[in-house]
Amino acid sequence: MTVRVRFAPSPTGFLHVGGLRTALFNWLFAQKMGGTFILRLEDTDQKRYTPGGVRAIVEGLQWLGLQWNEGPDKASLRQMQGDEDWAGAPDVGGPYGPYIQSLKVKRHQAAAQELIEKGMAYRCDCTAERLAQVREGQKARKEQTRYDRHCRFKQPGEVDPNQPHVVRLAVPLEGSTTVHDLIRGEITVDYSQLDDFVILKSDGFPTYHLAAMVDDHDMQITHVLRGDEWLPSLPRHYLIYQAFGWEPPAFAHLPVILNPSGKGKMSKRKATSADAVFVTEFRDEGYLPEALRNFLALVGWAPGSGNEQEIFALDELIQLFSLAHVNPAPAAFSYDKLDWMNGMYIRALPADELAKRIYPFLIKAGVEVDTERLLKITPDIQERLVTLSDAVEATDFLFVEDVSPNPVQLIGKGLTKESTLAILKQAEQIIDAFEPFEAEPLELAFRSAAEAAGMKPGPFFTPMRVAVTGKAVSPPLFGSIVALGREKTIARLKNAQQLLAG
Repeated sequence: MTVRVRFAPSPTGFLHVGGLRTALFNWLFAQKMGGTFILRLEDTDQKRYTPGGVRAIVEGLQWLGLQWNEGPDKASLRQMQGDEDWAGAPDVGGPYGPYIQSLKVKRHQAAAQELIEKGMAYRCDCTAERLAQVREGQKARKEQTRYDRHCRFKQPGEVDPNQPHVVRLAVPLEGSTTVHDLIRGEITVDYSQLDDFVILKSDGFPTYHLAAMVDDHDMQITHVLRGDEWLPSLPRHYLIYQAFGWEPPAFAHLPVILNPSGKGKMSKRKATSADAVFVTEFRDEGYLPEALRNFLALVGWAPGSGNEQEIFALDELIQLFSLAHVNPAPAAFSYDKLDWMNGMYIRALPADELAKRIYPFLIKAGVEVDTERLLKITPDIQERLVTLSDAVEATDFLFVEDVSPNPVQLIGKGLTKESTLAILKQAEQIIDAFEPFEAEPLELAFRSAAEAAGMKPGPFFTPMRVAVTGKAVSPPLFGSIVALGREKTIARLKNAQQLLAG
């Protein structure tokens, strides 16, 4: 058996880390098993469709390196999205398309009709008003609110198929069903706990329950790995498979991701929190895709007993991944751990590669980047960065004509205006003639100058740092001086002296 898994998001919002973790686990499982990873867009909820949601899904998966083997081709994306430009999207396609659910509505309608003809489903023309009255009566009697099967036993023809109606699955009136989850084991549900749920809406669009099961069958999906919010629906989905006489795939429901506090599900609809929750936000804040991928793999999964490793190459993740090591318990999302991990990945990059990744963040911030200076300063800021966007504040002094140092900051602890001016003048003289113009020899020379002045290096360097960078806290001073260049450094030292001399 060839393993076939799918990631089937709904474009009713932007791609959330919970969805991305689901995609990652499906992708890792497919890679581990030598199987096929499929992208399917489930867009039948037309009322909640979010413009830009499809592009966010496609670009988010591409950014994280989760390339799909089958999925929407560009023609399907254009058919779904109008004339939107999909030049950068992979033109994948596949033998089981279309991979966009709204393009299969006729197939879903035919499937519903098949169940009606088999006596496994029926048309229901109950109005919204009648359904509301039924619910209110059940609440008053303190009964479980559910559809009362009013239309189930109507004679054929009593419900006009040309008038507004839904189609409901005829759930068995007695007995129970036992379903199996690869992570949680067997679950038994009495049919009495289920109502005759809708599988085709009055607008002719299928509900998730019908569309997803039909598409999974048509696409020969062997394993469904999805969020555990779908676990209560698993008995319904088994019933749909049974109604058609199909063999169901294996199911695995992944643990919910909690807020960092460990209380409450991580929200998809962020209101005031400044923390990223959508994939585009993590990307735009400067998290590396390989770091986020590594981090998400560990949210609900562990490599096994006794393995304390936390940083994994992609090949290692694929080799070690197993559903047997997925913990069914909810897992909290730790921004602190993600920050730590992102920093570790940043420090592992070659300096020229890091500079290349920093560059777009500087451009986006409106910085006129001198690539030579950026390459020179990158090794000095590499140890300090948490995200790529941190580089903007760390390096902006390099790419402006001048800085505006604060006179109060120029005069360091234990210094006077006169002693500060003397330090700045001495610094100007040393830098003007010093060779080789490199960070380490420069630092040794200035440490000797500080010692000769009877001062510790820190206070001695402070006026220079503020003069050169405009900040009391900066990247390593002498790396900054070398990156800025001799001429500009001397000009800034002179400007600082003029500022103090007033």
